[in-house]
Amino acid sequence: MSMEKFGAVVNPYEFRAEDVEAPPRTFGATMRRIGPGLILTASIVGSGELIATTTLGAEVGYVLLWVILVSCVIKTVIQALLGRYTIATGETGLEALNHMPGPRILALSWTVWIWAIVAFLVSLPLGGMYGGVSQVANLMLPGIGIDVWVGLFAVASLALLLTGSYARVEFLATLMVVMFTFLTVVTAAMLVTHPEYFSWGELLEGLKFKVPDKGFVTAVAVFGITGVAATELVAYPYWCLEKGYARFTGPRDNTQAWLDRANGWIRVMHFDIVVSLIIYTFATIAFYLLGAGVLHGMGLVPKGLEMIKTLSNTFTEILGPWGLYLFYIGAIVVLYSTIFSATAVLARQFTDMAKMGGMRSLDDFRKRLVFQRWAIVVLIIVPIAFYYAFKSPVAMVKAGGVAIALLLPVIGFSVVYLRHRRLVGELAPSAWITAALWLTAVVATAGMIWYALMQVQR
Repeated sequence: MSMEKFGAVVNPYEFRAEDVEAPPRTFGATMRRIGPGLILTASIVGSGELIATTTLGAEVGYVLLWVILVSCVIKTVIQALLGRYTIATGETGLEALNHMPGPRILALSWTVWIWAIVAFLVSLPLGGMYGGVSQVANLMLPGIGIDVWVGLFAVASLALLLTGSYARVEFLATLMVVMFTFLTVVTAAMLVTHPEYFSWGELLEGLKFKVPDKGFVTAVAVFGITGVAATELVAYPYWCLEKGYARFTGPRDNTQAWLDRANGWIRVMHFDIVVSLIIYTFATIAFYLLGAGVLHGMGLVPKGLEMIKTLSNTFTEILGPWGLYLFYIGAIVVLYSTIFSATAVLARQFTDMAKMGGMRSLDDFRKRLVFQRWAIVVLIIVPIAFYYAFKSPVAMVKAGGVAIALLLPVIGFSVVYLRHRRLVGELAPSAWITAALWLTAVVATAGMIWYALMQVQR
């Protein structure tokens, strides 16, 4: 039975014996229980893919295709471990980070404060997406100005999110994921019929580990945003809780029955991750190939208020003039899916942070929902203010991507700590997964140190 009916209010943080449910065993039944990863996919395949990934391809061609593949795959180890931890403990992503030793302010760990700073900076790429989606709408209906469209999309966000439960978020995110994945992958597949823009030799060159000087900053931003970004890693446990994986497992009593349920829902969570990984990897590669093939071949790089017009060439050059409106539809869905899903989870996270920081009244779930709705309002106003201040979607997305990338080592080693100090016993992951977790944390840290050193040398 599903955790909630469409639009119903259910407390996902309350664990009762009567809510315990055996995990599904068949493929079909398991497929009906996925969802958190699809919401994350709606957030993932947005600014990172349409703007930053396509821009990277436009700047350097096929040579950094390997960055896209690594970025999509490598972070799923951290994602899976955070999901496992949530099912085992019932804790949110920020509650997990709050266990880290070290300095504390207002009862909150330094890791939570670093997350909060980066989460605030996420308003930059979100503002860029409001600008981007409004550019598209303006091209479709030029009688309405871009700034007016920004306000209209803000109102739409308020209408959808202030009254929305998990079920609505999941339904709309899944719908948008299906639409933009189909449109983009089909268009990219047709790229092979255009030899002026596609070469198998160049594609294979892109799988070699080469890092050109040109495009390095964009590559770091892409690594930060594409795949499961650092902020989305912390978001995943919230969606796992709201889907019911931990609630169905039940209060921890360490009985064999509880362990069997926990392992069963962890298996469902792993399946959820794999399905979403396949979807967003295909979509991300498709965006990169279109940028590397079409835009790089034409000598165009998306910039400023001409961003959408430049990006539209990825469809019109492959599909012909009629592809323009397909691109417009796809661009609106892609960009708005991230605005929608990112705002939904950030409101939940900042509410959770306020509760952890001492607002004990938020233990009451109804009061928590009220606070969460006010957080949604703020999280819509701030990105729009950033857009009106800068009006440069590409630069805003890049800046936010770099900030998110710099958070990744903090999240990586925090999860390493959780694995060894708090996720022990029968629910601990295998030795090879633990080794992969260490490798991911080390690679992320090395990449960020390399980036910092290059910036100092310039």
